[in-house]
Amino acid sequence: MQPTPLLISTLMRFGTTVHGASEVVTWTGDGGRRTTFRRLGEQAAQLAHALRGLGITADQRVGTFMWNNAEHLVAYLAVPSMGAILHALNIRLFPEQLVYVTRHGGSQVVIVDNTLAAPFAKLLEHLPEVRHVIVSGPVDDETRSALGAPSHVESVHDFVELLAGQPTTFDWPGDLDDEDAASMCYSSGTTGNPKGVAYSQRSNYLHSMAVAASLGITTSDRLLIVVPLFHANAWGFPYSAMVTGSTLVMPDRFLQAAPLAAMISTEKVTGGAGVPTIWNDLLHHLDTNDVDVSSVRMLMVGGSAAPLPMMQAYQERHGIDIIHGWGMTETSPVASLSTTPPAEPGSAEYWAYKASQGRILCGLEGRIIGPDGSPVQPDGETVGEFEIHGPWVTESYYSNGTESEAELADMAAKFDDGWLRTGDVGTFSANGFITLTDRAKDVIKSGGEWISSVELENVLMGHPDVLEASVVGVPDDKWQERPLASVVLKQDSSTTAQELRDYLETKIAHWQVPERWAFIDEVPKTSVGKFDKKVLRKRYADGELAVETTS
Repeated sequence: MQPTPLLISTLMRFGTTVHGASEVVTWTGDGGRRTTFRRLGEQAAQLAHALRGLGITADQRVGTFMWNNAEHLVAYLAVPSMGAILHALNIRLFPEQLVYVTRHGGSQVVIVDNTLAAPFAKLLEHLPEVRHVIVSGPVDDETRSALGAPSHVESVHDFVELLAGQPTTFDWPGDLDDEDAASMCYSSGTTGNPKGVAYSQRSNYLHSMAVAASLGITTSDRLLIVVPLFHANAWGFPYSAMVTGSTLVMPDRFLQAAPLAAMISTEKVTGGAGVPTIWNDLLHHLDTNDVDVSSVRMLMVGGSAAPLPMMQAYQERHGIDIIHGWGMTETSPVASLSTTPPAEPGSAEYWAYKASQGRILCGLEGRIIGPDGSPVQPDGETVGEFEIHGPWVTESYYSNGTESEAELADMAAKFDDGWLRTGDVGTFSANGFITLTDRAKDVIKSGGEWISSVELENVLMGHPDVLEASVVGVPDDKWQERPLASVVLKQDSSTTAQELRDYLETKIAHWQVPERWAFIDEVPKTSVGKFDKKVLRKRYADGELAVETTS
C-alpha cells in the first residue's frame, strides 16, 4: 500500500474541493452570514501565508479565543495543515487558568473575536510569550490600544486586513509526520491545573472518520454545532464536515434557547451537538413556543450524562432522536455513541440502551477494572472503573518541563500500562455498550453501599416541576455519607422537598432517597457546562445552602 500520512490538509483539500459548495452559516442575531467550504479553503491558505509572515513555522502554537464561527473554522483548517499547532483557548476558564493554559501551551499568536477582545486584553500583561494578536471583527480604539499596550505584543492585526492580498493557494506540506501534534486541548481543571492533551494529525483524522460514519452524517445534513470549538475540537465536527460535506450552522455567541430555536427553524437544521444543559433549555423553549423542528432527525448530547426523561420528551413530543455520546478530552473526545439500540423501539430495554453511554466506536477497546485491580469479563453487570485505549486516546499528558514532581506523578497516575484510566465507574457489555453510573469521585458511599449521584439526578429531573438537580455526598455521622439534592424548580412551582422525596420513593430504593434538600436558583457549572459539584460541596461545608431535611 502507498505510505500516505493521515493529515488535516488531506481532509481540508477534500472538503474544500469535492464539497466546495457546502456552506458554513454563522449566526449574527438577525440571521446567518454565509460562506462556502471552497472559500474557507481559500481563506485558510491566506491565513497560513499571513502566519508565516508573523514567524509561525514548524510546530509553533497559534491560539484562538473565539466563538463558533466561520473564522474559527478557517483557523481549524489552516494552522494544523501548515504544520503548526492549533491551541483553542477555553474562554470560560477563570482568568488564572486561562493564563496558565496559554503560557503552558506556548501560544505566540492568538486570534481573538472582537466581542471577546476586551476581556482578552486584560490577560495580555500576564502572557509574555504572545507576540501578535489578530482580531476578527471591528474593535474600538480603546480596545485596540489595550491589546497593544504590553511591550511584548509586537502588533495587533485586523483579521480581514491581514488576509487581504495574500495568495488563495498554499503549498501545504505533505511530508508531515501524522503522529505529530495538530491541536491541543486542556481539561477544565476540576482539580489542580488543567492538563494538556496534544491531538496528533492521525488521531484527528481517524476520529473524524469514525464520528461521521457512526452518526450517519451526509452532505444533506445541516448541523448546528453548539459544543464549543474551544472544547475538545468541538467533538471533531469541523473535520467530520470536511469528510461528509455537511453544512455547519455556527451559533457564535447566541447560545440561548430562543436563538437556537430560530437557527433550527430558519436553517432547517437536521442535527446538532451540545451538552445536556443546552438541550434541556431548548426543550423547555420548544414545549412553550411554536417552533418548526420537523427538519431535525437527531441531536447528539455529551459532556455529562443526559437525563432519560429529557431524551424521552424530545422523541415523544418533538420526534427528535437524542443520541447519547461519551468521551473525554483525553479521547479526542468521542469514544462511544448510542445510535441504534439492539432492542424494540420504545421498550424498557431500548431506553436502557439509549440512557447508556452507547456502543464503543470501532477502533477503540474498553475494559472494566474490578475491585482487586484486575480486568473483568465484559458482562454488562460487573461494576468497576472503565479504562480505554486506541488510536485517538492519548498515552500521556503534554509536559513543557515546568511541572512539579507531584504534578508529573498525578499525570502519570491516569495511565495503566497503556490504558487510560477514565475515572468513570460503570459496566461494559459483551456487545460493546458502556453504562457509566458515576465519576469515581462522585459516587456516594453510604453505609458500605454505593449510591449513584447521576442516577438520582436523572430521576429527579424526570419530575415535571424540576428544571435542574445536582446530587453530592455530604458527611453523615451514622452512614459516613448521605446524598444532598440541590434542586432548581421551574418558575412558579411550589413543589416541596417532601413531595420530591415521595416522588423518588416510587422510583428508587428507599435507602438511596436523600434526606437533605436545598432549593437553589441555578446549579453551578464548569466552563464546559457540566454540573460543578465541588462548588456545591463547598457551599454546603461553608453553610451557604439553606438545607431542609425530610423523613
